[in-house]
Amino acid sequence: MPRLAIIGLGKMGRTIEQLAPERGFEVVARVDPKGGEAAKVTRETLNRADVAVEFSIPTSAPANITAAVEARCPIVVGTTGWYDKRAEIEALVLERKGAILIAPNFSVGVAAFGEIVKAATRALKSAPGFDAHLMETHHAAKKDAPSGTAATLEKLAAAEWGRAIPITSIRTGSVPGTHEFLFDAPFEQIRITHEARDRRVFADGALLAAKWLIGRHGVFTMSDVLAG
Repeated sequence: MPRLAIIGLGKMGRTIEQLAPERGFEVVARVDPKGGEAAKVTRETLNRADVAVEFSIPTSAPANITAAVEARCPIVVGTTGWYDKRAEIEALVLERKGAILIAPNFSVGVAAFGEIVKAATRALKSAPGFDAHLMETHHAAKKDAPSGTAATLEKLAAAEWGRAIPITSIRTGSVPGTHEFLFDAPFEQIRITHEARDRRVFADGALLAAKWLIGRHGVFTMSDVLAG
């Protein structure tokens, strides 16, 4: 049974903690300054974990990741909003021959949604009169806007569209996550939507990624997991 460390005990961290035994993990470390067994990530507080999952806050994520890498613990990172330091972190992982998997969204459906959006954008980019817009809605407590998922989807679509695609972000209530692409022309409209109904979809995907990452070295994304 793989030994799992959970870094960050917010809604996602606690959902992962609940689902982990069902997915064959033993939770051996809970690291969070607000309610965990330890406040900081160290070799000792990771408690010989085979892999860690990190869902904290943007200001804490780089230090948490660095500490896990230095402790030689593979780490799956779901926190977004820290990507300005991503190149630095990835360089450290490669230098230390560590393992990290970074994803703004662990839903398998979102990975497929990205491919659908790319295909739609490719088909419509030369169609007369069409414009594109991305709208994303998340719970009121989400720190970053646009979401990491929205930014990733926009990058995928913009590469096909040939120019940037505007994003509208909405923060309200308890919405786990909704992303909608709108392709609008004077006399017709196409909407493509992915809606997460329960945050367990992200927890399940993060645990899938964690199991996949054990024993590997390098920098990975969910595309690598889905490719096998």
